[in-house]
Amino acid sequence: MKYIVGFLLVIIFISFFASCGTTQKIQALKPMPSDNNPMVFKNKTSFISLPTEITLKDIETLLNKNMAGLIYEDNDISDDKTEMKIWKTSAIHLTEVNGEIISEIPLKIWAKIKYGTDFMGLNDTREINLNGKITLNSKAHLYNWKLTTNSTIKDFEWSESPNIMVAGKKIPITYIINPTVSLFKSKISKMIDDAIDLSCDFKPMVLETMEKISTPFLTDESYEAWFKLIPIELYVTEAELKNNKITMDMGLKCNMQTMIGREPKNTFDKDKLILKPVTKIPDHFSAAVAAVSTYESASKVITKNFQGQEFGSGSKKVTVQKVDIWQNGGKLIIALDLLGSINGTIYLSGYPQYNAFTKEIFFDQLDYVLNTKSVLLKSANWLAQGTVLRKIQENCRYSIQENMEEGKKSMEKYLANYSPMKGVFVNGTMSDFEFEKVELTDKAIIAFISTGGKMKITIDGME
Repeated sequence: MKYIVGFLLVIIFISFFASCGTTQKIQALKPMPSDNNPMVFKNKTSFISLPTEITLKDIETLLNKNMAGLIYEDNDISDDKTEMKIWKTSAIHLTEVNGEIISEIPLKIWAKIKYGTDFMGLNDTREINLNGKITLNSKAHLYNWKLTTNSTIKDFEWSESPNIMVAGKKIPITYIINPTVSLFKSKISKMIDDAIDLSCDFKPMVLETMEKISTPFLTDESYEAWFKLIPIELYVTEAELKNNKITMDMGLKCNMQTMIGREPKNTFDKDKLILKPVTKIPDHFSAAVAAVSTYESASKVITKNFQGQEFGSGSKKVTVQKVDIWQNGGKLIIALDLLGSINGTIYLSGYPQYNAFTKEIFFDQLDYVLNTKSVLLKSANWLAQGTVLRKIQENCRYSIQENMEEGKKSMEKYLANYSPMKGVFVNGTMSDFEFEKVELTDKAIIAFISTGGKMKITIDGME
């Protein structure tokens, strides 16, 4: 965001290197210190379209992380003559077939079976240990940031034939086990669906991400520049499962600001973020950035930039000791404390303007006045008629085209397979930056900049 800071500095700096119209008195009284009320200004909202792909492999990773050890337990033998415990013994494997998820789950089953008849107490129980693999067919839906499934058991495949020992002989009991387990098909399917629902609820992850990206971060230490994104609404479409990937479109409506000075507060409240399921989202993003510099911060930065610089011709020279900036009646007022051939203050004022055709910043209706301890007339004549002012006049306009090109180049690296975290990749394209306008408020100088383009997020390889 350094280029945005540069725009603001250009606006202020050019006011010193600008032609001066008259010596009429400038209404340059500095206002009273500003209150602590929030800064209010109107900015266009930004919309970021985020087509997203999640590989089925990553869903598999989430399931294996959240489903471990004992995954099912039934301790009541009286209802169906069976007690049962099921453990997951190794990793779940997911594939996609015709838009449905096929799950293979290696299982270890312990069962206590009651068989025989209750007539005259002719019944018995046997404990059985089984190892095998269950295959489920799941219809998947990802809606409102949550993956839900409706699963049915497709197949049982035992690693070895189930059996019990009776009178020292192995008696196959597959005919007992399979019908018994079939009684629990709906329970086991629901258990799997519940586990998927619990593992693949992305809403908490999305809200956590919004909280992180809304935290202001320092973009340029020397200028004390901070970038702040304020989420307003978050959208998502129904997901589609195809080619072992879940694809969906997400969209973020937000405000973007660049602040110069002290670290701004994080005003994001996740409870107030509007989450909306939608049917369709535009395939592009449009970003409108409000670059904000308080007058106090701008004064400090410009004073620092003038340190050690000398302006003049021959024996007549001045140095700028301090710069104060404020606004009065919609004009930008710049007070420069001078030392040298002029000892005092020069006040410059004008309306900041931007020429979109030439991509130049200039000041309209510029005035100046001197308030010095030197002989006012001689000082004024020297400044107004000497080579210093001619040099100032030559620098009356400043092209920011190069700044915008540099800004675009610096941002494009975030759209070239950028990975903000392991397994997440961002790609896209971006149009040229457009500098729209400059506004002065009672608290700050605000520059409005816009751009657009396309983005895509791929999630592949999360841990």
